[in-house]
Amino acid sequence: MSDSSRFGFVNFAETWNGRLAMLGFTIGLATELLTGQGILGQLGLG
Repeated sequence: MSDSSRFGFVNFAETWNGRLAMLGFTIGLATELLTGQGILGQLGLG
């Protein structure tokens, strides 16, 4: 297997996964603050 792999549990993939998770959390929190509803409430589940 090549060391320059971009798939699986490699540092490149884990770094981007973490960044996108932080971005999603931040967007979700901002949406809650702007609308006054939780995420489940916005989806009609809560």
